[in-house]
Amino acid sequence: MTTTAIDIKEEILQLKKERNAVILAHNYQVGEIQDIADYVGDSLGLAYKAKETDCDVIAFCGVHFMAETAKILNPNKTVVLPDREAGCSLEESCPAEDLAAFLDANKEKNYYVIAYINCSGGVKALCDVIVTSGNAIDIVNKAPQDRPILFVPDANLGAWVMEQTGRKMDLWQGSCYVHVEFTQSSINKIKEEYPEALVVAHPECTTAVRLLADEVCSTEKMIGYCQNAPVKDIIVVTESGMLHRLQKEAPDKNLIPGPTDKCACNDCHFMKMNTLEKLRDCLRDLSPTVEMPEDVRQRAEAPINRMLEQSRK
Repeated sequence: MTTTAIDIKEEILQLKKERNAVILAHNYQVGEIQDIADYVGDSLGLAYKAKETDCDVIAFCGVHFMAETAKILNPNKTVVLPDREAGCSLEESCPAEDLAAFLDANKEKNYYVIAYINCSGGVKALCDVIVTSGNAIDIVNKAPQDRPILFVPDANLGAWVMEQTGRKMDLWQGSCYVHVEFTQSSINKIKEEYPEALVVAHPECTTAVRLLADEVCSTEKMIGYCQNAPVKDIIVVTESGMLHRLQKEAPDKNLIPGPTDKCACNDCHFMKMNTLEKLRDCLRDLSPTVEMPEDVRQRAEAPINRMLEQSRK
């Protein structure tokens, strides 16, 4: 007898109750995972939820660095990730050992290191403060004026933050493989079909794409933008999973996935590695778990807490 999606969802809900678990899902997860999650959001929002929850188990439906962040903030809770291989091209672009070597070779510069949250725990442990796409401008504005800034790992996000703040920063040359696939030509082509449409784009996109956008913002801020937009047609230039949440939050809008030169929408294959079956299995088996050495966890926690503190001010 074939197990249906309804059966799997019932198993997940039962296991969640038995394990005293909370299910967190990033905006880029498939719709059926978003629908069963307790909380759906971006990295910062889910980091808050992970820290606030009184559950024993955190099932983080996202990519590895996100689940790792939850573990950093919740060392006494079990954190599971549906698929251990759900990684991130940005995380991979900045190995901790490479950053450590760079900082060692440039000790005389005394860099103030600002890291986008899309990085490993090892990288976080080497940084002064963490940022998300939603709070990067504010936190960079609060950075010390007497030290040069090194921004890792996303060069596109870093360039956008420099444009918005006027702060000079040295940029690590990492990028999100999903967002760099959006091009000026692909956006212009869809604009020909929807000439009155507004364009909202994620700051991980290239400069050429950001220049075409009517608004550049984080996934969370896209919700308010789409809800309040004065037009019906909106081209959403970010990973396709965001459309599922936006369609719920702004049902009166015609939300058009940002196309690439290759396809009509753009999926992150890492985000899409998580499935309902894998979510059920990780709750059932409490595996794969996310672990890290305690000394690294403690050093990584400080810049995350600094981010959370500065975000509240």
